[in-house]
Amino acid sequence: MSEVYAARRARLREWCEAGGSEAALVSGGANVRYLVGGAPAGAALLLGPDRDVLVCASDPFADATGGSRPADDLPVLVLPTPDGDPAVAGAERAVEAGARSLAVEEHHLTVTRHRAVRSVAARARLNDLGTAVEQQRVIKDDEEISTLRIAAEIADQALGELLESILVGRTERHLALELERRLIDHGADGPAFATSVGAGPNSGRAGHVPTDRRVEEGDFLSVCLGALYRGYRSEIARTFVIGSSPADWQIELYDQVFAAQRAGREALAPGTAYRDVDRAARVVLEAAGHGERLGPRIGHGVGLENDEDPRLSPSAMGKLDACVPVTVDPGVHLPGRGGVRIDDTLVVRPEADGGPELLTITTKELLAL
Repeated sequence: MSEVYAARRARLREWCEAGGSEAALVSGGANVRYLVGGAPAGAALLLGPDRDVLVCASDPFADATGGSRPADDLPVLVLPTPDGDPAVAGAERAVEAGARSLAVEEHHLTVTRHRAVRSVAARARLNDLGTAVEQQRVIKDDEEISTLRIAAEIADQALGELLESILVGRTERHLALELERRLIDHGADGPAFATSVGAGPNSGRAGHVPTDRRVEEGDFLSVCLGALYRGYRSEIARTFVIGSSPADWQIELYDQVFAAQRAGREALAPGTAYRDVDRAARVVLEAAGHGERLGPRIGHGVGLENDEDPRLSPSAMGKLDACVPVTVDPGVHLPGRGGVRIDDTLVVRPEADGGPELLTITTKELLAL
């Protein structure tokens, strides 16, 4: 894998040189990991005028699991004290190596850190690296997609096991904790994000924080979870009815959200505008009278971060490429009654290759549990 990370750094170096920067300082955690394969929290990567260096406040080789180590023979500079700032030390080293211009990720630096970087790199011109690394991360290679497949499979397994258990009488909080334990049991490094479980009037809420509300007969139960596996994150959400046949209003609402989610999935194709994917799903729910209840976007990219580019929203600019993993996750919540969320992780594929690849395969049939 070392050549993969070297190639990623080479592409970024070319981008910097084209923009007039002799060196670059990468400080975003996911971006550093993408370019080196592994690093301690807070590490910074210097693409220097002479050589690349990973700057760390702690020894990356002290972790016996190897989970925080670089994937290749990249030189590592460990600061003498753990309270040192790797970004500032990296900027200082760039100037010492003769860099007259340095690109930095301004959106990953606080004002205080940016001032500190500027103070030690006073002889160099600071440029904004912007989201160059994030944009490079959008299209995934085969290894990244394979890792995401495993993360999705783990989430499917954890959810499937939960559905086979007795749910009535258990609290949202208890169910969320059990799901996260099952993720780890199946090989996840942890949850990709805080697991959300909503029952009854709490169901269908985006980002609902589980409470001590107990699951009751006739409830909608919505579950949103994801697995973190080797740094990559899957996402899935499903909604079920508890203990009895669904009521007419539950069937109607579920069918509306399901139709919107299917429309969004079917719109995923290379060359499709981000906002057209959002529109495909949104128009279904607007026609059903739920326009004011919709969130700001229908989906987003996934990878080293749970919420990354591209954003599938009405104002998003850009078009999909092949090999881009995204979620399609419409939902509607009716105050006081509950709601429905359906969410899948997919990979954009051309029609010649079978269309979008569905990674999360738990049934989307409205089950009565």
